[in-house]
Amino acid sequence: MVKPTVIDAENAIAGRLASIVAKRLLEGERIVIVNAEKAVISGKRESVIREFKAFLEIKTLRNPKRGPKRSRRPDRILRDMVWGMLPKHNYRGREAFKRLKVYVGFPDEFRKLKIERIAEADASRLKGKYVYLGDVAREIGWRS
Repeated sequence: MVKPTVIDAENAIAGRLASIVAKRLLEGERIVIVNAEKAVISGKRESVIREFKAFLEIKTLRNPKRGPKRSRRPDRILRDMVWGMLPKHNYRGREAFKRLKVYVGFPDEFRKLKIERIAEADASRLKGKYVYLGDVAREIGWRS
């Protein structure tokens, strides 16, 4: 079995990280993302949390009581970001998505593998404000 590439999401811009990971998944890599709660989303804290809460309130016309289920965990939110950047309606995209694992924290089984940080997604490139994905998740209902 091929060893996966371990990517540390600490202080990485979530969207940029997701797009880079999606491209690499389509090339056939197995990728494990750790420290998902430490990824960042650019923007003012209040506006980012307001957008996420509005996203959770979207309902369907057919049955408003049963709207689409939205994730509140940071690992699932990051995973859904990658899923949104893959061609999900064909075999290639679905198979690429199966090669992705995302974790909150840093599991011991990946400590001995080489950890990679993506320089293009580093939060130090941001000039404005940002908020951590773990903080957003706690605000919308994640109990860590």
